[in-house]
Amino acid sequence: MKENLIKDAVALLRDMVRIPSVTFSEDAVCTMIAARLLEWGLPCVRYGNNLTALKRGSGPRTLVLDAHIDTVPAAQSYTRDPLDPGDDADTVWGLGSNDDGGSVVAMSAAFRHFLDKELPFNLVLALTCEEERAGENGSRWLYSADGPFATGELPASYHVIVGEPTGMKAATSERGLLVLDGQAQGVSGHAARNEGVNALYIALDDITALRAHRFARESAKMGPVRLNVTQIQAGTVHNVVPDSCKFVVDVRPNECYTNEEILAELQGLCRSTLTARNLRNRSSATADDGALMKTVQALGIETYSSPTTSDWMRIGADAVKMGPGESARSHKADEYIRVSEIADAVRQYIEFIEAYGNTLE
Repeated sequence: MKENLIKDAVALLRDMVRIPSVTFSEDAVCTMIAARLLEWGLPCVRYGNNLTALKRGSGPRTLVLDAHIDTVPAAQSYTRDPLDPGDDADTVWGLGSNDDGGSVVAMSAAFRHFLDKELPFNLVLALTCEEERAGENGSRWLYSADGPFATGELPASYHVIVGEPTGMKAATSERGLLVLDGQAQGVSGHAARNEGVNALYIALDDITALRAHRFARESAKMGPVRLNVTQIQAGTVHNVVPDSCKFVVDVRPNECYTNEEILAELQGLCRSTLTARNLRNRSSATADDGALMKTVQALGIETYSSPTTSDWMRIGADAVKMGPGESARSHKADEYIRVSEIADAVRQYIEFIEAYGNTLE
């Protein structure tokens, strides 16, 4: 049975790669996946370009298998057709094969495995859109007060496995993302007469202060908050003292701070005005005493702290990030995933789901 599941999963992934599915253009691939799930007997419900399926169990708890169906645009350096999965027996090539098609098809296969089996909890498959651009209509909506978990269409008490390419290691924490736009304001003047107030110098003083700053609270899982100034722009011509300087700060929070706390602390260091592009991209960590962590420990799964963001930060429930493939292949030319990685993921997801049930008993 598992071999047939794996064969079907690989075939679905090849078909996914053939359909362009860049963020905000997922309609065609969503339609194809929905048709395939229905062919397999999965009770699929579509919400926009999100797909869910529910297998009801005997208990109140719910485990959600969550992966995204959208991709980034193809890199210009592709040497292969990004929409051609190839016909290699051991490899599926192409855009989205690794991020996040491997998780989509492996989770779908694992869900199929339990369709005719009794479970002491509910099992949900959630295939979502708009992850790569943090859109409003994907996981952000699905797990919101307006989404099906909150309205009762899906069970409200849930844990989540977030499918992302982790080599099937368990990311038990994930850094958030806080992007700040800095604006230093000065007074223009003639450079030859040393007039004005140089906004570039104000910005440089602030950047020096930011670079030297260390946040007091460090995470046992993630370490300290990380900060880098990544862009700066000032001036129009060589002989005019600039009255404006803009710079960008990339902050990777740990779970010890809210994004609002970080913004306030950094603003206290700067004369420049710091404005957050988004305060919602929070850091996440798996509860040490929860069913997910107990399952990870019972199975001896290797854990780590992930430096990259995912839909985890939009879920608002205890979660762990785990999926086939490798993060280093994501968003790069000639993306691929091994068939053996998909096969191993199907088996490991099934094992995890079974063990998760044991932690609830």
